[in-house]
Amino acid sequence: MSSAQERLTDALYGLGWSAVKKLPEPAAVRLGRTVADLAWKRRGKGVRRLESNYARVVPDASPERLAELSRAGMRSYLRYWMESFRLPAWSAERIRTGFEPKDVHHLTDGIASDRGVILALPHMANWDLAGAWVTTKLETPFTTVAERLKPETLYDRFVAYREGLGMEVLPHSGGTAFGTLARRLRDGGLVCLVAERDLSASGVEVKFFGEPTRMPAGPALLAQQTGALLLPVTLWYDDSPVMKGRVHPPVEVPESGDRAEKTSVITQALADAFATGIADHPEDWHMLQRLWLADLDPTKGPS
Repeated sequence: MSSAQERLTDALYGLGWSAVKKLPEPAAVRLGRTVADLAWKRRGKGVRRLESNYARVVPDASPERLAELSRAGMRSYLRYWMESFRLPAWSAERIRTGFEPKDVHHLTDGIASDRGVILALPHMANWDLAGAWVTTKLETPFTTVAERLKPETLYDRFVAYREGLGMEVLPHSGGTAFGTLARRLRDGGLVCLVAERDLSASGVEVKFFGEPTRMPAGPALLAQQTGALLLPVTLWYDDSPVMKGRVHPPVEVPESGDRAEKTSVITQALADAFATGIADHPEDWHMLQRLWLADLDPTKGPS
C-alpha cells in the first residue's frame, strides 16, 4: 500500500469513527445495509472469497444459496463496522443490554476461580462488543492482541478505540506479547484472542470443515504453560438489535503427549467448537480472506 493509500485509509476510518457514531441508530443500520449491498453487487475479491469460504461451510449449497449467504454475510460484516464506529458513544446500559451470551457460567465461574481464563473466538459478529460487555457487565478487564496495521496511525486508532472500551491491547509483533499474556493469566486475569487464522509456518495444522488449515498455537500454549481455563466463544446476530453468543465448555489439556502433541489436540478442539458455531450461523462469520491451505498461492503468501 502506497503512502497516499495509507493516508486515505486512515482518513476513511477516522471519518467513520467521527461521523457514524453521531448518527441515530436506525440511520446507522440503514447506512450499513446500503454499503453492504453495494459491495456485494460489485463482487470484489473479498466478496468472492467470502462466498468461496461459505462453500466449505455449506457444501451442499446451490449457487443461489451461496449468493444469499454472501449478501447476508456482507450485511453482517457492515453491521459489525457500524456498531464498532458507534460503540464509543454507547452508554454503559446499552452495552450491558446489547449482548446475550448463553452458558456464560463457564466464564463467570472461571473468573471467580482466579485460575486465569483464555477466551478464543473466530471472526464472528462483533467481538469488540462482546469485549465491551465483559468489561462493562462483568466489570472484568482483559488483555488482547492486535495485529499491527498500516498505516501506523490506523493501528493507533484501533488501539485507542479498544483501550477506550476497557481492554489492554498488546501489539502482535515484537515477541513480548506471549510473555505478558502468560503473566496476566498467572495473576488470575482474563485474555481474549481471535484465533481461527494463522497461515504462517508457526500455525498449527487442523481439519476445519473437513479440510486442512492452520490456526494459532497461542491459546493452546498459554493453557498448557499457565493452567488457565480455555473457553471457545462463538457469536451471531438475529433480527434484534441484541447480539447473541455462546460460551462453549472448556477445552481440556490432554494428560499425555509432548507439548506439540498437546497443542495439536487442543487447537483441533478449538477448531471443532468454532465449526459448530459457524455452521449454525455461517452468515455471521466474516472471513473475507483465504483460510484453507488448498487456496494458498505459494508465490504470493497468505492474504
